[in-house]
Amino acid sequence: MTDVSAGDTTSYERTFTREDVERFADVSRDEGEHHVEADEEGRLMVHGLLTATLPTKLGGDLDFVARTMDLTFHRPVYTGETVRCEMTITDVEPQEGRTRVQSRAECTNEDGDVVLVGEYDGVVFD
Repeated sequence: MTDVSAGDTTSYERTFTREDVERFADVSRDEGEHHVEADEEGRLMVHGLLTATLPTKLGGDLDFVARTMDLTFHRPVYTGETVRCEMTITDVEPQEGRTRVQSRAECTNEDGDVVLVGEYDGVVFD
């Protein structure tokens, strides 16, 4: 059985750069104007799914294989902003050869505003 328990919390933070957004636009082919044209402050809007890589990184640290993800984007993130993600394990269910894990992640910007909330259901293989 994996070493994860309900209530476990981990966090990670990252400041997204212009290069991050440009590379993600190239890979995803999501080249909406707001992702390739700077605003009046010289910033690009970070792709929502690029922001969602923060909880993905935390899941990867657990070798978590997601089966479902329910993401709610509350406000945009811009290059130069630092986003902090906190993930909490909400349920753990041992099964044969694997452990089912459910979690919730909340990402906040530097001002403490929620930018993304995600609920995840998946497995960690033993």
